[in-house]
Amino acid sequence: MEKEIIRLDKIVKNYRIGTVIVEALRSISLVMLKNEFVAIMGPSGSGKSTLMNIIGCLDTATSGSYFLNGQDVSRLDDNHLAEIRNREIGFVFQTFNLLPRSTALENVMLPLIYSGVTKAKRIERATAVLEEVKLSDRITHKPNELSGGQRQRVAMARALVNNPAIILADEPTGNLDSKTSIEILGLLEEIHRMGNTVIVVTHEEDIALHAHRIIRLMDGEIASDEINPNIKTVADYQLTT
Repeated sequence: MEKEIIRLDKIVKNYRIGTVIVEALRSISLVMLKNEFVAIMGPSGSGKSTLMNIIGCLDTATSGSYFLNGQDVSRLDDNHLAEIRNREIGFVFQTFNLLPRSTALENVMLPLIYSGVTKAKRIERATAVLEEVKLSDRITHKPNELSGGQRQRVAMARALVNNPAIILADEPTGNLDSKTSIEILGLLEEIHRMGNTVIVVTHEEDIALHAHRIIRLMDGEIASDEINPNIKTVADYQLTT
C-alpha cells in the first residue's frame, strides 16, 4: 500500500473583504497517497484555487492542520514554506511562468539555484530533464522562440528538476490547442508512471477524466471524492483519431 503524502484535517480558509468575511474553504479533510493521480474540480468560486494554494504551500489556512510527507506545515513561516515548496512540490501553471529573457535550460535550472546545487550539476540535471520531455534540441531557445506546447514542456521540466514528491498542475492545458493538450496530458501520465503524485486542478471534465481520482468542490466544501472508473489515456485519443 502506498504511503500517505498529504493529509488535510478540517482546513478552513477565510478572507476579509472590507467588513465581510468570505469562507473560501469550510472544514476540508482529505488524504492523498504517494503516486496518486488526482483531479480537483469545481466551478469558479468553489474553492479549488484556494485549496491548490494551500496544498502547494503558497498560502496557509485560517485553521486546521496540513501534513505534507509527515511534516506539519500548517504553522510554518514564509521562509520555511518556500523551502518546502522548492523541495517537495513542482508547479505547472496555465501561463507557463517562464522568464522571457532566459533560455529553456536557464529556466529549468532556476529551482536548482535556490537549492544550492553547483553550476555544473545544474546544467547536467536540467539538460537531462529537458531530454526526458523531448526538448533536447531546444535548450538554447527562449520562450518567444517556442510553441505553446514547447513552453509547457519547459515548465514541466522545471517542475521535475528537483525530483519533487508532488507535481501540482493548475489548468495545465488551458492555453493550448487540443492536439498539444493531448501531448501534455501524455506527459503527465508518464510523470505519474515514474512514481510522482500528480494533482491537476481543472474545470474541464475531459481533463479530469485522465485522473484516477476526482475530488469535486462546491461552495468551499467537498461535494464528492470518488475513484474514476473510466480513466482516459492518450492512447484512447490515438485509437479514435
